[in-house]
Amino acid sequence: MDNLNLLFAAPILNVQLLLDGLWIGAIFALAAFGMALVWGVMNIINIAQGEFVMLGGYMTLLVVKAGLSPLLGIPFAAVVLFILGWALYRAVIWRIVDADMFISLLATFGISIMMQQLMNEVFGSDVRTAESGLGMNYLFNNQVTVSQIKVLAFVLAFAIGMGLWLFLKKSRLGQAIRATSQNPRAARILGIDTSRVYAATYAINAALCGAAGALVVMAYSIHPYVGLPYTVRSFMIVIMAGLGNLGGVIAAGLGLGAAEQFAGFLLGAEYQLAFVFLLLVAVLVWRQINLARKRQYLK
Repeated sequence: MDNLNLLFAAPILNVQLLLDGLWIGAIFALAAFGMALVWGVMNIINIAQGEFVMLGGYMTLLVVKAGLSPLLGIPFAAVVLFILGWALYRAVIWRIVDADMFISLLATFGISIMMQQLMNEVFGSDVRTAESGLGMNYLFNNQVTVSQIKVLAFVLAFAIGMGLWLFLKKSRLGQAIRATSQNPRAARILGIDTSRVYAATYAINAALCGAAGALVVMAYSIHPYVGLPYTVRSFMIVIMAGLGNLGGVIAAGLGLGAAEQFAGFLLGAEYQLAFVFLLLVAVLVWRQINLARKRQYLK
């Protein structure tokens, strides 16, 4: 209650929490773009989503270790994760594309555990962060601080969302991805190599997570075992926004980020992650009730 009273007594805190939530929400949206794409095209829920994000952060740390700007880690992480995503598809994912969704959950969960252990062995279990080299801006007579790297994440989320929309709409591969998502069998009859489409889809998902991870390590911190919350957030954002709704993914990501910041302030940072899981349960229950109502209406 004290923190709630503080929000009323100092309204400027609401502005700070809202802005912080929007910045981190943009990163959530980046990771959710990929999950929505894989789920919509391949009918696979990728449990390894958060581990891709963490690996993108570690790729950025390698760039920093080489003496380069961490901002170069964004394209580097995206390229490395694209290659990894393609390789994982050719090694594992192609076997489960037409399988039951429960099988895909088990398979991607196994990939998640494997990646956690490999990152722990290669990079260690310490919490890591990278200095972006960007400064801070101050608003409202220095009462509100705005990190420039977080603003970059916000802008990048919108830019990638728009770029992904244009790619899916205008490019031949993008059109093939859309056709495959609508009817894979018809796409194959029309001569589309659906295996290549699936590989590209999974690789694009990994690249998006890599870019998100590069921003996470500069704006916040990473370690090998913190990927699960990013997977849960991505899943919840896609559930709220719906498949194929890139604008909805951005809006849901920003909303989730803001809600988390306020919950962390009101309940305490130690309960912030618990709030995320509780919100996930609430969203799933809400969707189930809506589906039940629609089924009754159809009857």
